[in-house]
Amino acid sequence: MLTVSVKWQKEVFSNVEIDTSQTPYVFKCQLYDLTGVPPERQKIMVKGGLLKDDSDWSMLGVKQGQRLMMMGTADEIVKAPEKGPVFVEDLPEEEQVLSLGHSAGLFNLGNTCYMNSTIQCLHSVPELKSALIKYSQSGRSNDVDQSSHMLTVATSELFNDLDKSVKPVAPMQFWMLLRKKYPQFGQLHNGTFMQQDAEECWTQLLYTLSQSLRSVNASEIPDTVKALFGIDIVSRVHCQESGEESSETESIYALKCHISHEVNHLHEGLKHGLKSELEKASPALGRSAVYLKESCINGLPGYLTIQFVRFFWKRESNQKAKILRKVDYPLELDVYDFCSDDLRKKLDAPRQKLRDEEGKKLGLKGGEKSSNLKDNDVKMTEAEGSASNGSGESSVASSQDGVTTDTDKETHLTGIYDLVAVLTHKGRSADSGHYVAWVKQGSGKWIEYDDDNPLPQREEDITKLSGGGDWHMAYICMYKARSISM
Repeated sequence: MLTVSVKWQKEVFSNVEIDTSQTPYVFKCQLYDLTGVPPERQKIMVKGGLLKDDSDWSMLGVKQGQRLMMMGTADEIVKAPEKGPVFVEDLPEEEQVLSLGHSAGLFNLGNTCYMNSTIQCLHSVPELKSALIKYSQSGRSNDVDQSSHMLTVATSELFNDLDKSVKPVAPMQFWMLLRKKYPQFGQLHNGTFMQQDAEECWTQLLYTLSQSLRSVNASEIPDTVKALFGIDIVSRVHCQESGEESSETESIYALKCHISHEVNHLHEGLKHGLKSELEKASPALGRSAVYLKESCINGLPGYLTIQFVRFFWKRESNQKAKILRKVDYPLELDVYDFCSDDLRKKLDAPRQKLRDEEGKKLGLKGGEKSSNLKDNDVKMTEAEGSASNGSGESSVASSQDGVTTDTDKETHLTGIYDLVAVLTHKGRSADSGHYVAWVKQGSGKWIEYDDDNPLPQREEDITKLSGGGDWHMAYICMYKARSISM
């Protein structure tokens, strides 16, 4: 680690740290935070000419305490005329965010697209943002370790930065603490940070937040992350050979869509994922036997996460290989068929009311399709997920028994979910290629978050990310529960 000073225009920035294990692009992101000059506009003089994004620090001869010269023009907000219309560029930055309709992008700090795409998807959950704000205000509880606490606070601060900035954000503090908590994300290859698996980042981050965002207050949800993302599973395990049978229960954060030559649609993959064979010792037979495990959903979350199992370990190449097969997925997902009998009974009445309300609406406007229910069509209480909702507030608090409550009314889950985020992967291996997040905003429009470059996309193009080639294909889908007042 070196410490240098940087002269830009008439200003001198002292004690600027250079992490020589990272690329110069990360250093430029630090200077962007200090000066407002985007990395692509920075011209930094070093030995041999201008500093390049991928230069090797060891070859540049930069010394401790050295002064570097930087040229470049900072982004400027256009000044408003004394009289006349007010343009977006003239608004304060927080108002510009609201006008823009989506949050900021994230700089890639060197193969960190897996982390950026995970953050953008989870950032779209307003209840999670609200819980993180409360956590930051209340402080660390005694049963949370320091590294988990710091990563949780960094997540809250990063979410806040995304909501308040129109410029791309450099997630340096979050990335540093993620690597400290989970060292596997700090693996180096030839001096460069390696690409990592976005699903592993998603899982580890949610686990950390689940440990931090627990509450002992009886008036609050005891486990926020479980309420938002937890899926209760009940399984029947039986051996045809011996006739032995048992039941198991567990809570998971994602359903698996297993992919084979028989799977063409998400429903088929989920069905395969809820059935498995396992070999274990049979007390009745006194030896190992094959057991069939059949699972179903016994408790639904506010946000349903589905992972497409596209990667497997290939011994020949000693790496994770990718299944490119096309698997279609819907904008609206009904999981009723995958639920236990007990849960179906709880869902029946809300689903009937949903159909009744839909029928009333169709009676008013017969040309509308029943599957495309909007918030105003039925008096449903949905999680108002909006990237521009900086407060992270929502009227809904999810639970596992099919019932959700707010301050003055009770709402029920229906087993129907709407697609709100897709995390895609482009490439042939989980440890290479490129990850991108596609997130639905509160306005209904979709934004593609390709690191620091958010771009609007059409909804009809989102379901085309289903695979079948080398283009971006869905790796993780997140659906938001549709609930109804009873």
